[in-house]
This record gives sequence, structure tokens and C-alpha cells, in this order.
Amino acid sequence: MRVLTCADSGVLVEVADLDAALALQATLAGMPLPGVTDIVPAARTVLLRVEPGRGDTTAIAAAVSRLRPSPGRRTDQGEITLDVTYDGADLADIAAATGLTERDVVAAHTGAVWTVAFCGFAPGFGYLVGDDPRLRVPRRKEARTRVPAGAVALAGEFTGIYPRSSPGGWQLLGRTDAPIWDLDRDPPGILRPGVRVRFREV
Repeated sequence: MRVLTCADSGVLVEVADLDAALALQATLAGMPLPGVTDIVPAARTVLLRVEPGRGDTTAIAAAVSRLRPSPGRRTDQGEITLDVTYDGADLADIAAATGLTERDVVAAHTGAVWTVAFCGFAPGFGYLVGDDPRLRVPRRKEARTRVPAGAVALAGEFTGIYPRSSPGGWQLLGRTDAPIWDLDRDPPGILRPGVRVRFREV
């Protein structure tokens, strides 16, 4: 791990890979860290936001640097099920890239247990990791200028759901009507780090 103070109100921890970031996030979530208001995981980093005047970033950084998170440890924020219509524009390309039939792709996607590793790109967009390595596919060579809200997609080791219409370069697998992001809801996003997701075909 590489532990750095970030500006005057944060601590940034750089780790080797996503598994290490998830294990560190889970470890930090169970620790008393005075002044830490948020723990924000990413693919290879974890950011601790510290409220100015309430936390000592140097002391927090020192405490974090002594940690040795257990491999495989994960934050558990419960489980949700999302209904998906598997008619994505890239379903045939996904099948070709994986060597599976289209029906096998759907079966693999619905059969996997997905976990939100981190959020980014757009408000409410979760990067979900699964337990079936057959579904790893590259991003599209050219991004679309508009991906509709609710599109369920794959890229690399992740699956994601576009919370609103936006450009995007992921492979489109299907679509859901579930409101992924709603400012009138608390919290607005249903995909938060540690939430497990099961996809159900409709």
C-alpha cells in the first residue's frame, strides 16, 4: 500500500488491484476513524474524506499504513434483484467475444452474483464485479454518443447500468426499468459499494 495525504482534508491509499481495494474498504468500514466522513473505493485506490478540524490526516494515514487487510474481505450492504430484458444491441457481439451462445450469455449473467465494487463515471453508475470470468469482454472500439437510461452493459471485468442517457462505450446486454438514480430518494442511488445484485430475466 502507498498512503498519501490528499489536499488538506483526505487520505488516499493506493493498492495493487481491485481485490486489495475492496478488502481495504471493508476493513476501514469497521474501524473507528475520528473525522472520517466517507470512504470512497475505486479500482486501485481508496479515498478517506476527512472533515476539516475534526480529524488528523497524518494520524489517520499512519493508522491506515499499519493495516494488513485480509484478502477476499468485502463490505456487505445487502442484496437487490433487478429485472432485465436481454435484448441489447451488442448481445451477439458479446456472445462472439465470449464463445458462448446468446442464451448462455444471459444464463451466465443471471446466474452470477454481482457486487458493486465502486461508483463513478456518472451519479449512480456502479461498477459491478461478478464471479463468472467468461463474461469479460472489451469495450466497444467506438463509443456511442447516446446510451439510453437503464441500459445494462459489460466492459472488462465489470457490468454496469446507465442511470441516465449518456455517451458510453460499454457492450449493451439488455435494459432494466428500475430507477437506478432518483434525487427524490434517500439515498438517491440504489447501487452503492458493497451492494450485491442479482439480475432476473423478464
